[in-house]
Amino acid sequence: MALDVRSRFDTFVVGAANRLAVSAARAVAQSPGAAYNPLFIYAASGLGKTHLLSAIGQLAKQLQPDLQVEYITTDELVEHLHQAVTRGETEAFRQRFAELDVLLLDDVQFLTGRQETQSELLRLFNVLQRSGKQIVLTSDRPPAEIADLDDRLMTRFSGGLLVDMGAPDYETRVAILRRRCDERDVTFPPGVVEEVARVVFANVREMHGAINRLIAFQTLGEGDVTVESIQGLLGDRGNGSGPQRLAPKSGEYESFLSGLAVAVAQHVDARRVKLVESTAEWRTQGYRTAALERALQSSDTADPDALLKEFEQKVARLRALEQEIVALDPTQRGSVQFLDPEAIDELERLADTLRAESAPPPPPDSSLVRAEFEVGPSNQLAVHAADAIVEEPGRRYNPLVVHGGPGVGKTHLLHAIGNELAAASGGAMTVACVSASDFVNELIAALQDSAIETWRGRYRRVDALLIDQIEMFAGTERTQDEFFHLFNALMETGKQVVLTSSRAPRTLTEMDERLRSRFEGGLVVEIQPPDRLLREKLIARALAAAGVEPSSDVLHAAAGLEMPTARDVLRVGERLAEIATKANGRLTSADVSRVTSVRRSTPVHRATPSGDTHFGDREKTVWDWPDLSGRIIEDLR
Repeated sequence: MALDVRSRFDTFVVGAANRLAVSAARAVAQSPGAAYNPLFIYAASGLGKTHLLSAIGQLAKQLQPDLQVEYITTDELVEHLHQAVTRGETEAFRQRFAELDVLLLDDVQFLTGRQETQSELLRLFNVLQRSGKQIVLTSDRPPAEIADLDDRLMTRFSGGLLVDMGAPDYETRVAILRRRCDERDVTFPPGVVEEVARVVFANVREMHGAINRLIAFQTLGEGDVTVESIQGLLGDRGNGSGPQRLAPKSGEYESFLSGLAVAVAQHVDARRVKLVESTAEWRTQGYRTAALERALQSSDTADPDALLKEFEQKVARLRALEQEIVALDPTQRGSVQFLDPEAIDELERLADTLRAESAPPPPPDSSLVRAEFEVGPSNQLAVHAADAIVEEPGRRYNPLVVHGGPGVGKTHLLHAIGNELAAASGGAMTVACVSASDFVNELIAALQDSAIETWRGRYRRVDALLIDQIEMFAGTERTQDEFFHLFNALMETGKQVVLTSSRAPRTLTEMDERLRSRFEGGLVVEIQPPDRLLREKLIARALAAAGVEPSSDVLHAAAGLEMPTARDVLRVGERLAEIATKANGRLTSADVSRVTSVRRSTPVHRATPSGDTHFGDREKTVWDWPDLSGRIIEDLR
């Protein structure tokens, strides 16, 4: 049975539930008969067993074109056996399968009740194993649970490597769905794919069916798919951020020797003889020599020496690219593109992409520096801990978890720590500062592009990892699992970890307990809403930036306004600076009374020029203009 050309390793999305099976399958394809023989893969229907079988067969053929590879289902094997018995060709049947180098047998659970087929398979199994040939089997259950299975077959099935595949986690489901959309060249509005991934499907096939239905709905002009419309489109089901990997090329060396003979017979001169000899030599080393063969077939080869020199230069470049690409992505090892000079452009593009992928994660924002982070009683413990980390990264307060409500300065402090660490090391430290949502999207993109090892390598090479808003990890099983292992790897090597959260770690019940316990194992500090002293400092800075030097009375009055977050304080400072600018730099306590900052969702009275009162919004800074024209100007800003 022919292998499905679409079912390759580079089109298989690897996740936590199937990583071991994929690794074993790739090892078998690269060295048939040498590792895990037999390989027995079991999983529920629709989770990718057949895809893996096809991937094994294609990669094995690509690496060793002369291999005899056969993919066949158990039902087809039974049918072939029955036909052979009917025609009296049993020996030919046995001989055909005995000559295989790789046997890929799908759905062996259907051996149940077929004793004659089991006996024939046992005989074939023994022949193939004795000659070192590779056998890969799949089933929807482990050998011990296949009813009426011959004990001798059960022993042989279990004698190699037994590996199962589970249902994909959330991040893997997102990656699978995004890949399907890319294959169909369809783009959905933000959130649609993620919402579909949150639906629990029995298997990947059902998930593909769901996304196909949405694709059909959108592409056939029925309308745009939205997050809100998913439930209606999927019925009961709808309740709920790379490089293209190398695909080794296939192809045989056709009529090369006969073409050589013709070329030599037509052009007998020393330079062309040298071209013939060099072509043969490069072929024996495994390199594709299409350019040299075309020159031999040409009636006029102006300068064979120049052609050979150019070919040698391309081979040297191929070897350099192979060394670099394999170092960046070990899964590319053994690709036959490294033997094809005409694939250099493709390899160069891949190398460029892998270099970008292997670059460190985003650094901290250089505009958020420690010198501009004002300190007061409400945040001084967090700041002192941050300063201690800069002095001794990885040794004190590791991890450091800073939590507090919105707008109190957590993100500024996080980036300030990162900038101070980088500066203190003279740029020697690799500091990564990323939001939790970006971290999740990067992981999903890595899964989608089968670049998970490259993604892991990027983060494991950092000297300090700073992640903002870790509460965004809630509900992301794969992200939490990956971050758990990354966290352990960094801590074991003494790397600094700093995290921020809107809540204390112990209250993040949506996260894995093993993560919460590790967060609590360092130092957990809270940043409170800005105190009066801090409010004065922030307002003074905002006014100083506008060239205004306020009196102590003005600062005292301004700091007394109700301002629950540092953002509110800065907004008040900016408003006061605007008033001072319009008054030629003069600012009085009376001006402060014209500014009121109040919290959201508490109705407050606001005076209007007419003397009436009405309710204002908490987040808004409310102005009481004594002059109607001034109010109009402000509203038109």
